[in-house]
This record gives sequence, C-alpha cells and structure tokens, in this order.
Amino acid sequence: MIRTLWAALIAALPLTAQPNLENATLQVLPVQGNVYILLGPAANITVQTGKDGALLVDTMLEPLAPKITAEVKKLTPLPIRYIIDTSLTADHIGGNAALAAMGAPGASVPDGGGATLIAHENVLNRLTKPVTTSLTPANQHGLPNDEYATPTKDFYFNSEPVIIFHEAKAHTDGDSIVLFRRSDVISAGDIFTPDRYPEIDLENGGSVQGLITALNHLLHLTVPEHLQEGGTRVIPGHGRICNEGDVVEYRDMVTIVRDRIQDMISHGKTLQQVIAARPTLDYDTQYGSGGRFVETVYKSLGGK
Repeated sequence: MIRTLWAALIAALPLTAQPNLENATLQVLPVQGNVYILLGPAANITVQTGKDGALLVDTMLEPLAPKITAEVKKLTPLPIRYIIDTSLTADHIGGNAALAAMGAPGASVPDGGGATLIAHENVLNRLTKPVTTSLTPANQHGLPNDEYATPTKDFYFNSEPVIIFHEAKAHTDGDSIVLFRRSDVISAGDIFTPDRYPEIDLENGGSVQGLITALNHLLHLTVPEHLQEGGTRVIPGHGRICNEGDVVEYRDMVTIVRDRIQDMISHGKTLQQVIAARPTLDYDTQYGSGGRFVETVYKSLGGK
C-alpha cells in the first residue's frame, strides 16, 4: 500500500522530460577528487565515495535503481549512507525509496532504517501535503528523514566537508546545491541545466528572480583555474560537467531574457505579444524552443 502511494505521488510530481527507460544504460565519469557523475536517461546523479561509504545527490527514477546500485558498487563496496535531494522534481527523487532501502543507516537514522535522506523542509512539506496520513516520513517510503530549515547544512563525510545551501524560490522553493569542499565540486540540481532552458516551477514556489539569485550564488562559490576554465567543477541537474565559464554564460542568458520580457511587460505587452516577439530567438539554437520558458518568465514577473 505504501509503495503504491509513493508511486502515485511521484507520478504526480513535475518531470522535466519523459525519458525512455527501455534498455537504458548508465555511465559513470570521474569529476574531481572523490566525486563522480552518473549519467543516464533521467537527471544526473552525483556520487561521492570514500572510507565512510557512498553519498548520492539525487536518485533519478525508481526503475533505474538496480542499475544505479550496480554502478555505485563498482566505485565502492561500502553501502550508501546519505542521499541528498536537490528538489522535489520526480526525475530527481524517483529512486529515493529503493536506493535508500539498499543503504546503511547514516548518523541520524536508527539502525535498520536505511540511508539518511536529506532535503530542505519545503521538499518534505510539499511531498506530504497531498498524501494520506498512512504515508509517514520514513526513509523506506522515499521521503526525507533529515530535513533542514536553515540557510545551510553541513557535515563531514569521506574526509571532506559537505555543505548544503538552500536556494530559495529558484527552480522550486526547496532547491539545494551541494558543495564538496575538498574535491572542489558543486552539485547544482535544476537551478543549472546547460543543455536546456530552465524549468521554473511556479506552482512549487519557483521564480525567475530567485533562479538568477541562485545562479549568482553558484558563481560566488566557483573559482576558475585560468580564464574561467578548470577549477571548480559544477554538476548540473541535466547535461555535461561544467565550470564557472559555463555558469556565467547560462546566468547571463537567463538575466537577458528576464530583462527583455520585463521591458515588454512595462510597455503593456500581453503574453501572446511577448511570445510572438521571440525574446529567446538568439538562444534557441543552443537551448531549444523557448516558448515555455518565455511564458513562465512572463508569469513570474507578474505579467497579466
């Protein structure tokens, strides 16, 4: 019954793209330090390994959980101790229940409770709001059991500080980015998706201004090695491994599109007129069709 309710809840959540899971293959690439990226048909997973076990940032989709586990075991024989959710988007948390159940208890979970599952409290609040009381916030049910409500949360794992930052009202109101300080890697979730326009989930507290603020914070945390190349590595919610220069380019795009639409709103343009003006035209060859993004930005800025 519990798993049926969890599956129904996940199905109702926003999904950035409907991936094809048939014969899906996963690929693990080293990023920097003891951090890896797991690429597949859904959202990226960040994997940190070491003497204490494995830590995952996001979990893709439940049908991929056995394959994800197999890839993690190639990196370490030790169990999954922590899972961090960057948001409540379905293709980031769909594998929570299955992967957490395969893990060993972290510091905040009693023995036998599976891996510690960390997220901002807004993720838990939004996930539990539409469900019946029979779905309790326990790890085997896929819900966070170590939610935080402060601007940051940090702990020491696998010989390095792990720092989680809450990015308010960006992609959603429960977004987190994760800094692995010794490895100099940041897992950014869906506030940064260099292969597509941003998905700003207005119904779950997202906003274009909050997204720009989050991208500026991400840039504050990154340090380039030379001419914005190298240095801090950024793992996006979807797409390739990036560095500061990639984030600058993306931040600038979002800011320019925001400013263009804000100007048209100030001149009384309707949504249809703004879409017809194609304010993303010069970016569409890089990020795809901008129609949905334009509509979301227009509504986020208060356009009528």
